[in-house]
Parts: sequence; C-alpha cells; structure tokens
Amino acid sequence: MKHARPVTFGGLSLMTITLLGSAAFAQDPRTAELPIAVQMYTLRDHGTLDEQLAAVQAAGVTAVETVGMQDSTAEELKAALDAHGIQAISTHAQLADLRADADAVIAFNKAIGNSIITVPFLAEEDRPTDAAGWTALGEELAQLSETLQAEDMTLAYHNHAFEMEEFDGRTALEVMMDAAGEDVLAELDLAWVARGGLDPVEYLGRFDGRVFAIHAKDNAPEGEAEDERGFKALGEGTLDWTAILPAAEEAGAQWYIIEHDQPLDAAEVVMTGATFLTENLPESATR
Repeated sequence: MKHARPVTFGGLSLMTITLLGSAAFAQDPRTAELPIAVQMYTLRDHGTLDEQLAAVQAAGVTAVETVGMQDSTAEELKAALDAHGIQAISTHAQLADLRADADAVIAFNKAIGNSIITVPFLAEEDRPTDAAGWTALGEELAQLSETLQAEDMTLAYHNHAFEMEEFDGRTALEVMMDAAGEDVLAELDLAWVARGGLDPVEYLGRFDGRVFAIHAKDNAPEGEAEDERGFKALGEGTLDWTAILPAAEEAGAQWYIIEHDQPLDAAEVVMTGATFLTENLPESATR
C-alpha cells in the first residue's frame, strides 16, 4: 500500500493531517496505476499548494492538471509535485496567454514536465457568434498547435455549454475542431455537455480518436446543490457513468480528470472521485 508522506503541523492543517492519516488505510493501491488525475481548479480554495497536493496524494492519485502557473515559479511547482509523487499531465492555459506569449507557456510547462496545453475557457468577447467565426478560431488553434508541436507538445481544448450551440446540425465545438485539424485534441467536460442539452455518450462518439481526456464530474438534480453551482461529486449526480465510462474508453480517452467547479469540501470531492473511478473504470483503462 502506498502511504502518504510524513507531515508536520507547521506545513499542513489539522484537516489535511487527519485526511492523510485515514487515507493511509483507506486508499486503493490500484488508483495510482489508473489514468486518474485531478484538475487543480477543484482545490483552489483548499489552503496552500502543498495542502492541495497533499489532498491529491491522500486520495491515491498521482497526476494533476494544473491551472496556469499555480501562482508559483516553475521550479517551485516542480519541487512541490515531486515531493508528493505527482506528475503534471496537462495544464489549462488561457487563450489570451497563448496569444500574448506562447513561448513563455511552453517554457514553463517544459520545466514542470508537462507536454499538453489545454485551452480551458473562452472569455465572452472571444466567443464566435456564427459558424464562420468558429471556423476561424479553429484555424487559429491549428496555428498554435503547429507552434507547440515544434516543441514536442500538444494542444487540446476544453468545452463548456456554450460550444453546444448548433449551426446546421453541428455544434460549435465540432465546427471549431474540424477546422483545427486532428492534431488538436478534445478534453470533453461531460457535465457541461449535458447542461448544453446533449447526451454525453452520443457526443463522445463524435470525437472518436480525438479525446485526450474527459473531465469527470457530475450534475446535481435540477434545483439542488445551488451553493455548489449545481454540481455534485462524481457518481452522486444525474450522469449515467455506467454508459459514459465505456464510451469514453471507446473514444480513446487517455485520462479521467476529477473536477468540481465549486465544491464545499474539495478534498472529499477528490477522494470520492478517485474511489468512484477506481471502482468503475473499464478493465482496459490503463496509463
């Protein structure tokens, strides 16, 4: 069994120490061998960077998707990741930052050992309003992808609900990704796909072979969990994961990334998600 590293009261809160202590007995050793990661946005309000990574480690997870530079230097972030036995498998880098200085984004992520750059969100002023605009954005992503590929890196794109708008029977995300070309991968947030009115299982099939990862999170029943933006911990909401997980595997998903946009207890959400995925991922899911 993998044990959490020793900690001191000076470095961690009592809550985290308690969590680490219980996890040493409760975590499943299979978790570290599966393609499970945590989106660090989930833990943004959970104390220091060290406390956030300790919560990931306590859940038995050994991979994260970072948010920008995590308010750290590359050297600080890499040291913190290494101290907890965690690797960065993707980062969310804003389109504005890639436009302004792609070289800086590349250099930072190379320094922390990450090779996948994911555009996570479009500011309202950057969202196209017609198919031609989404096509143009896709062509811009293709150019950014070429820049990253020259540095042995890959570009991906993460959706919300607004990309589910349809133009002649195709969603904005499909229009954009077609224009971007097959080298730009999809990171599908299936809770947002469902909120956009589409079936996550069917939608995964539209990106067969291009799904780098899914964001594994759940929607609460309508009117519930309003203080958590209507999201629930993985497996506790309305999405049909018995159908979604095999469909994600079929679509080629390499990673299952636990996320919650506004958790009341981020460490518990991470632990619940890790347990759920460990127990429910298809047997063929491997790192």
